[in-house]
Amino acid sequence: LCENVVCIGSVKELKEKAKNLGIKSKIGMKKTDLIRSIQTAEGNFPCFSTARDYCGQTSCCWREDCLR
Repeated sequence: LCENVVCIGSVKELKEKAKNLGIKSKIGMKKTDLIRSIQTAEGNFPCFSTARDYCGQTSCCWREDCLR
């Protein structure tokens, strides 16, 4: 779950968050794919940037940014 942090940040911040969750980011990995890996590790569906008008993942810290 999100810990009151800004979810969409620099790639460096995303890689740090991924590392803290035990995710190994690969060279050339897209930002969207890294976010989806983080979503999975946090117990959410890996669906970032696929929602259209509605998202049932209320505990996902990427939800607001995804629905924009």
